[in-house]
Amino acid sequence: MNSSRCAACKHLRRRCPSDCIFAPYFPSNNPRRFAYVHKIFGASNVGKILQDLPVSYRGEAANTLCYEAYCRIKDPVYGCAGIVDQLNEQLKIAEYQLATIKAAITTALQPSYLLDQSLPML
Repeated sequence: MNSSRCAACKHLRRRCPSDCIFAPYFPSNNPRRFAYVHKIFGASNVGKILQDLPVSYRGEAANTLCYEAYCRIKDPVYGCAGIVDQLNEQLKIAEYQLATIKAAITTALQPSYLLDQSLPML
């Protein structure tokens, strides 16, 4: 038995066994981290996910579950997909601005006699 229970065991009001699947990923000093995950995914599902993964992937999986749960709580309709959409929109805007600047640079670097030939004679 651990003298200090992990955040998951504290939240679930149970004893924290020495081989607790949650202890390495949900420390007692950050109870909100597990509360978000529990609210969205449930303790049983999270435990199964972590148990089915190799130990080397569990930390990243716990971080991902926490982030996804936080996003879902923050934006219940879109969750992480809303953030992805916002980032895609920012990327499109940046690509458009880059294309505009490249075109302006190309036009500015053309010799002036080429620009004069493109103008119709009046």
